[in-house]
Amino acid sequence: MRPENLKTRIFLDSGDPQETREAIKLLGFLDGQTTNPSLIAKNPETAGKKFSKQEILDFYKGVVQEISGLIPDGSVSIEVYSDAETTSEEMLAQAREFYGWITPPSRLRRGFGGQAVPPPQGEGGKRGGAHIKYPTTAEGLVAAERSIKEGMRVNMTLCFSQEQAAAVYAATRGAQKGQVFVSPFVGRLDDRGENGMDLIANIMQMYKAGDGHVEVLTASVRNMKHMHRAIELGSDIITAPLKVLKEWNTSPPPHPNPLLSKEREKGEVLRPIPYTQLDLDKDWQEFNIIHDLTDKGIEKFSQDWNSLIA
Repeated sequence: MRPENLKTRIFLDSGDPQETREAIKLLGFLDGQTTNPSLIAKNPETAGKKFSKQEILDFYKGVVQEISGLIPDGSVSIEVYSDAETTSEEMLAQAREFYGWITPPSRLRRGFGGQAVPPPQGEGGKRGGAHIKYPTTAEGLVAAERSIKEGMRVNMTLCFSQEQAAAVYAATRGAQKGQVFVSPFVGRLDDRGENGMDLIANIMQMYKAGDGHVEVLTASVRNMKHMHRAIELGSDIITAPLKVLKEWNTSPPPHPNPLLSKEREKGEVLRPIPYTQLDLDKDWQEFNIIHDLTDKGIEKFSQDWNSLIA
């Protein structure tokens, strides 16, 4: 069951409903799940197979609906397809379709352009339902800005810098709490020698000056250092693969003074990421949102999705 005093919500990072069942059985609870094209490509039912574009979309829809049925009060993040050429309009068109995959008709209302969209949490809606994943790029932020105005919920993914997180806050200004997640990828920063958990700490500190409408979802979680540190920092949400949740379920509590060891694991020293003072009241277009890891992440997700298409 949920550990006593645990305020951080725990999500599973997976495109396999069977793993959802295992996580619920293991933990006794699950607050949500994140999916993406790479995770769908790893689903046992897609291994070594090719599909038409419509067939793989239908498969993704079925996976999402099955997951939502297992955690009806939990958020399920659904990622739009994007590559370097995908426009905000193309992302938004996908989002409008994907958002309705797990939205009861009784909760739909008419939004911008006449599209039927459900109310965000705080307008009579529960936590349950979709969050649409957009990349933290200029086109992704335009799509997110419009999605918020239409009443959709978003999860800004592939975030690797404090300025990207500031841009997410500014682009979604006016959203209600529960309507916006930002997903910093800590493990991928660690991979190149930077302390990914410093980014979480920096974003959490920066957001204290704001209105709280953006929730921090710690992603690309690889180990107990990430899990424990994210909880200690007060991350709103953590998403982790099943193998990490299994280890966390049986792991001892974190070091009584985590600051003594947060830089080191197995002798490795990670470069600190310094805090930057940023003005959250600026227009999102004034922030530098370019990051090479975001570009690489988009390329990897699009390649994995395209590998499934005949």
